[in-house]
Amino acid sequence: MAGHSKWKQIKHKKALTDAKKGKAFSKISRMITVAVKEKQNRDPSTNSKLRTAIEKARTLGMPGENVERAMAKGLGEGKEEGLEEVLYEAFGPVGTALLIAGITDSKNRTTAEIKHILSEHGGRMSDKGSVEWMFNHVAAFDFDAEDFPSAEEAELFLIDAGAEDISKNDSLLTAYVSPQSAEVFKKNLGAKSINPKEEYFDYLPKNKISLPDEEIKQRVIALIEALDDNDDVQEVYTNVNL
Repeated sequence: MAGHSKWKQIKHKKALTDAKKGKAFSKISRMITVAVKEKQNRDPSTNSKLRTAIEKARTLGMPGENVERAMAKGLGEGKEEGLEEVLYEAFGPVGTALLIAGITDSKNRTTAEIKHILSEHGGRMSDKGSVEWMFNHVAAFDFDAEDFPSAEEAELFLIDAGAEDISKNDSLLTAYVSPQSAEVFKKNLGAKSINPKEEYFDYLPKNKISLPDEEIKQRVIALIEALDDNDDVQEVYTNVNL
């Protein structure tokens, strides 16, 4: 399960440098609304999904009033959009596996759009369960390795707090736990006054694959970018080594 999602890092850097943040703000607003609506709880300290969405909003510099408006919608205040979460399973070029997570106010429209994007890039929608089993659904917590005296002490601390797996990418440490254990792990961190840089839910491929040549790799990247550009798509996960 070790290995941070490289595509997530690429997207994250792209979002931070993108002058047109309107689309990103819209996606995060939907994420906040759904998180509040699901739990009927606008307190990020007890709503981990909401906390993740708010942290992402802050990272992108989303105005506080946008966050408040999105939370109010989740409690039924203002215009009701009828948002729901969706998870599509698909295969890309040469059988690469894709999980496409989104939030939509029209599942029929979004499904048609995703199918169209896939067909344009040599992919296809797959049956439920045919791809998801290839991934582990986890809660991920990012830390700066420099916040700890040493890498060894960092790993020992995170394991003691409940981390089920840890990966390192340059100065970034990522601890993984099951979604059900996320709150307990967070409390254990708080007891030691340790705060993650970011926390989020992720799908990690059980087995990563390497593509045979650069041309196919670029086709997969083009497909992922096209999916990510769709207004209703929140995250795209793949089992490809990018």
